Amino acid sequence: MTDARGTITAVNGNTADVTMDETGCGRCHEEGGCGGLNLGKMLCSSPRSFRVLNPGNSAVGDRVTVVIAEGAVRRSATLAYVVPLLALLVGALSGSALAGETGAIVGALSGLLGAWLILRYAQSRGSPDRHSQPYIRY
Repeated sequence: MTDARGTITAVNGNTADVTMDETGCGRCHEEGGCGGLNLGKMLCSSPRSFRVLNPGNSAVGDRVTVVIAEGAVRRSATLAYVVPLLALLVGALSGSALAGETGAIVGALSGLLGAWLILRYAQSRGSPDRHSQPYIRY
């Protein structure tokens, strides 16, 4: 399990919006430190807020620990990046075999559209459980 601390800013039914604390090892300026926290601040200056499951009905202002299961981020990244890329390539190769360059373009766009539809369907069918979504641990 991977966890981080934050503060609840809003509650909506069984979910809560949590503004996360800054995280990192704190060794940005030391030898061997990667500077990841500094890079994160440069690329994202606004506070990071996420909607997470709230099984214990915490209230606004509560300090909480947000947890996500090991492998959930990897699975999500695979779906978000690999599926569209494979669909694009398969569509382009299929279209190219059927109708040359124009077919490759149409096939690639069709593959991307198909991947988008598949991912939207998978997202809508996803269950709000602790195995795939972040949640507040008590």
